[in-house]
Amino acid sequence: MSEMVERSSLDLRYESYRLRSDVAEARLMASIAERGIEEPLGGVDTSQGRLLLDGFRRNRCAEKLGIQCVPYVSWGEDAAQGIAGLLSARRQRTLTILEQARFVDELLCTHAMTLADVAELLSRSKAWVSTRRHLLQEMSPTIQRILFRGDLPVYSYM
Repeated sequence: MSEMVERSSLDLRYESYRLRSDVAEARLMASIAERGIEEPLGGVDTSQGRLLLDGFRRNRCAEKLGIQCVPYVSWGEDAAQGIAGLLSARRQRTLTILEQARFVDELLCTHAMTLADVAELLSRSKAWVSTRRHLLQEMSPTIQRILFRGDLPVYSYM
């Protein structure tokens, strides 16, 4: 069940993990201006605060439209479990392979999980995890920044 929260209470540290698209954001802003935010933003409620994992476009649109409170749903209290929920099969359709790779890398590096740990947590094969891990390793940090900012279409790079 969602609740209304102030946008200022959201920790946006994972915003750069999601690809930007000015075209998609403009369409979303028009929809939000007309009908409001129909799908709640999602994240985890850690001891440090609300860590947003899904809904960065909706949040940016709300900011541009002067909306201070947004619908939000918590997926628990653990960041790793929240990331696993974001990468789950039912939500995965909304993530590109690069976004999946960024979050897999987060689990491996920041949360100090092994390849086998991540595979088990996500109910995926080690090959699935490894493919995403290597995708980012083959890309320079500069190229990653360019792609995630939306300055170059991913399909052009790939």
